[in-house]
Amino acid sequence: MSSSSSLAQTLGDLNTQNFVTLLSKLIGESKYVQNNPPELVPEEDRIVNHVLESLLPLSTTTGGGPLIVNHVTYVSKRGNLIVEYPGTEPDKILSFVGMHMDVVPANPDEWNFDPFSLSTKGDELRGRGTTDCLGHVALVAELMRRLGETKPKLKSTVVAVFIASEENSSIPGVGVDALVKHGLLNKLKQGPLYWIDTADKQPCIGTGGAIPWKLHVTGKLFHSGLPHKAINPLELAMEALKVIQLRFYKDFPAHPKEEVYGFATPSTMKPTQWSYPGGGNNQIPGECTISGDVRLTPFYDISDVMKKLQQYVEELNTNIEKIDVRGPVSKYVLPDENLRGRIEISFEEAYPGVACNLDSRGFHVLCKATEQVVGHVKPYSITGSLPLIRDLQDEGFDVQTSGYGLMATYHAKNEYCLLSDMCQGYKVFANVIDQLED
Repeated sequence: MSSSSSLAQTLGDLNTQNFVTLLSKLIGESKYVQNNPPELVPEEDRIVNHVLESLLPLSTTTGGGPLIVNHVTYVSKRGNLIVEYPGTEPDKILSFVGMHMDVVPANPDEWNFDPFSLSTKGDELRGRGTTDCLGHVALVAELMRRLGETKPKLKSTVVAVFIASEENSSIPGVGVDALVKHGLLNKLKQGPLYWIDTADKQPCIGTGGAIPWKLHVTGKLFHSGLPHKAINPLELAMEALKVIQLRFYKDFPAHPKEEVYGFATPSTMKPTQWSYPGGGNNQIPGECTISGDVRLTPFYDISDVMKKLQQYVEELNTNIEKIDVRGPVSKYVLPDENLRGRIEISFEEAYPGVACNLDSRGFHVLCKATEQVVGHVKPYSITGSLPLIRDLQDEGFDVQTSGYGLMATYHAKNEYCLLSDMCQGYKVFANVIDQLED
């Protein structure tokens, strides 16, 4: 390409009619790609088939064009799709990855419109998956279709990887993890990999790790009119959790790099759920469980945090008499009965956060493209989690992330995106491709 304008002219603006037509088909399948096993197991091939319908006429499979299309399936009905537009120099490559073909569940009774069909309201494109992530599937599919149609002579190979099974990892070996394991993405390590599954049109340069935890507290069940004969696990849980949280924030304070990356919050530890076996109001229960998570910025180590949390709990159990009580007869030890309250902490699968490489050319190219197309660039970080991209980073991929939906509707009721934002996303992609030609 001789100039940025030449590639922009070749690719043109997003063909909104083609984009909306394809997106309408994809949202029409969203009911069948909800991902919440075992009740809801998505059939991503429903999405693959519509993308193939758009791209196969311009592929080497049919002889109609240059696109190399590979439909890769490890679990029946749950395929991935790799689409390649070949460049002229084997060592130059860039990729758009992460456009996943599953969605989070939606309850139509709680929405103001049908989540499982595309509707429009002005600039809004409404339905489950418009922001996360079927809108991006349609957007990148349209980019690849346009490359196949216009056939620009590029040095760089452009690869799009549409993936299965992003929203729930309880069934492994389906999506990008399997593609990496089988070496199908190895050549993408030669250039920047743009993970297209965030929002708000700005580079997302950091995400948080997550440590789901459960704090199980055992006391002694007894009549609430005789609280001095009980060990109240609810009170013990609340007081113990306060100590644990305070120690966590002292040991894992805001990290200096969080300001550099623009994290919205530092690392946090907080409860999100409470459960107990049940009983009447006149009964102090014998046990309870508080559940929650740690959201950890990527500058701290997951295993260090888990060890510390376990240490806090062990020390609380050793010194349970010293934990603050609630009222004159609140107690956590009954010496006459040789009973002591007990605190236990356990963890579910944890995964670390991501800090993108800010020295990467891929990052600088994305920033420049965003500034030129959107009008400003302000990279941001959040302690929401994208565990799959950390896995890619650990495998040696130069992962950068962006997206053109709306963070305010991410995983939310009444999800929508803006057509104007998707149009800008298309221009950003073209600008990125052109810059990487130099």
